Order: sequence, then structure tokens, then C-alpha cells
Amino acid sequence: MDLKLKDIELAAKRLEPTIHRTKIESSKTFSDMTGGDIYLKFENQQKTGSFKIRGASNKIAALVERGEITSAVASSAGNHAQGVAYASHVHGIPATIVMPKSTPIAKVSATEGYGAKVVLHGDCYDDAYKKAVEIQEQEGATFLHPFDDFEVMAGQGTIGIEILEDLPTVDMVIVPAGGGGLLSGVAACIKQINPRVQIIGVQAEGAPAIYESFKQKKSISSKTVSTIADGIAVKTPGENTMKMINKYADAIVTVSDAEISEAILLLLERTKQVVEPAGATPLAAVLNGKVDVKGKKVACVLSGGNIDVSFINRIIELGLATRERKVKFCITLPDVPGSLERLASTLAKANANIVMVQYDRMSADIDPNETIIHIGCDVGGREHGEKVLKTLIENGFNVEKE
Repeated sequence: MDLKLKDIELAAKRLEPTIHRTKIESSKTFSDMTGGDIYLKFENQQKTGSFKIRGASNKIAALVERGEITSAVASSAGNHAQGVAYASHVHGIPATIVMPKSTPIAKVSATEGYGAKVVLHGDCYDDAYKKAVEIQEQEGATFLHPFDDFEVMAGQGTIGIEILEDLPTVDMVIVPAGGGGLLSGVAACIKQINPRVQIIGVQAEGAPAIYESFKQKKSISSKTVSTIADGIAVKTPGENTMKMINKYADAIVTVSDAEISEAILLLLERTKQVVEPAGATPLAAVLNGKVDVKGKKVACVLSGGNIDVSFINRIIELGLATRERKVKFCITLPDVPGSLERLASTLAKANANIVMVQYDRMSADIDPNETIIHIGCDVGGREHGEKVLKTLIENGFNVEKE
């Protein structure tokens, strides 16, 4: 079976009354940083906060048309859950969603807010999937797979139609990949309309199943997944999605959690957009040279914006460290009054803002009359950080960078 363009076009018609047509805008900042002509497709502004409503709504609408659904059950790390909950509510169908125990509270609450029953089970998507299948068998509900379903893929593929209509001269489209529903749908859509356009998938380094499967041309499952990008933390890609990805995608690349965090921070600072880790992976790939974008018109699909507010601070801290906007070092000082004051004064003159101070009098290799001070400072970047350390050394401090 193949994912035909006519199926994606039918999905687009079904979705017209349900979803937002999200905007795509150029970014001078990211274009200047990369040498490409970078555009951002803001699916983080979609209803329910992610692209997932496209596939879920198309699948449920198709089932309703055929009279094949009375209740729904799904497994999801969050975004598919909200899409299914919303679409089920629109059609008056009861829905049960199984989510991993690690799912951000914001996604659980939002899913319940759309009227679905939430069951928390397991540590990752694959564990939640097994539980959802159990519930489906027990209750006779219709199981809605988050990615390995052609009608779900067709719904996600409608993003490709919008990109080509709004940016017909695009050279490359970069898409997040977890189970592969979004990548397969967008790739199948765009390649059937304009084979010239390159389609690149991006995975987190800690969840690289599609990357490995694409490289080896056979299905490869990850034994474990570990990434801040919970939306694409999938151990096993879909059988059907991999067929479409192998047929239509041009390449798959991976990015680290640090690179993802840096991209999220830049999106907050430069575009004032809140984008979840999975959604920031295309920009992370572009900013870190994982894809050659120089001289090309590139569309990055920011697939979602559902990020737990309590988690943002951790991501910002990691992003600041990655961009070297923080510097950590230790200094051995005489354990006498005024030593710390002189250090603080020197840092103030160097325009470094102290955010962490920790005393260490327990080290065996220091003089009893000395203390080690661990310092963390906010700085303007690598150049400023190096200047701060140089200033300390010039003022007689023995500095060791951490």
C-alpha cells in the first residue's frame, strides 16, 4: 500500500473546518546565522498546540464517514492524545488515552480538558501502546495509532500541501521524526507534487530508531530512549511509516539535547515563540550544520508548542550553557575577610553576573587557611566568558574552568 496524493488532498478537505492553516514566515536571524533562506512553519500555533490534530482528525472523520467507530482508545506521549481527544469531542465519541508516566502535566491536563479519560502507564510511548492495545481488546474500542496508519499519515501530510502553496520555490523541508507519521506524510505529499524538493527528517540522538533504520534499510528498534524531546521518544518506528520514509525521504540526521535546548532558547529570544523540544529539532539541525542549507530556501516544521512550564527553566539553563552564556570556574582564595568581596568586585567590573557561589573547605589538597570557591556567572557569550576569566587571572586569581 502507498500513501497517494489524492488521499492527502481528501484529508485537506476534511480538515478545513477543524484546523488552523498555520503561517510560514521567513527568519532573517536564522538565515543570517546559517547562510540559507530559512522559513519557519508554526505548527506550534495549531489547535491543541501541535500538528497531531491533523492526523487524528482525518482518521476519526474517515471512520465516522464509514460508520466504523463508537469509542476510541489511543496511546501517546501527549500531542496525539490531545488531537484524538479534541477530534473525538467534535464527533461526540468517548475516548481513552494511555500516556507514559513521564508525560508533562500540562499535556495530561490538556487532554483531560478535551473530555478524554487519561490512563498513565509505563516509561515511554511503547509501554503506553501495549496498555492501549489491552484496553482496546477489553472494551472493543477503535484503536487510533499515532503514526503507523495511512489516514493518520495523510492528515499530517496536509502540512506539505500548505508549504508548497505558500512557498512554491522551497528547496528543502526539514521535519521532526519519532514514529515517522509526520515525516512520511509530508515526504509523500511533497515528493509527489515536486520531486525536486529535498525532505530531511530529524531525530534526537537519544531516540534514533528511524535514523538507524533508514541508514541500514531495515527496521531497527532502540533498546532504550533518553531525550528531552518526549514527543519523538519512540523506540520502534512504524512499519508503514518506514516504507514511506525509505521511498520518499532524502536523509535523516540527529541532534543532541543540548542542541535542541539551544534552538528552543533562540526561538524564545528571537521569534518570541514557545516550541517544544521535538518541534525545535529541525532548527537545531540547521543551526548546527547537520544539513547543508547554504543558498537554499528551507522550511523548518516547528511541529508543536506543548511544553511543561516547569520544564522550561531546565531547558533554558541547558541552552544557555550550550551557547556559552554561562561560565563556571573555581578559585582558591585565602579564607580571610574581604577575599570574596575582592573577587565579586572584579567580576562586577568585568560585567559578569554571579548566579552561583559554593564554598569547598573539604578538599584534602588545600591549605587549612584557604577555601575553594565554585562560581557560576551569566556572560554574553564565549568571547565575553573568556574575557572574564582573563580579567581574573590578570588580577592575581588562580582560576580553573569547570
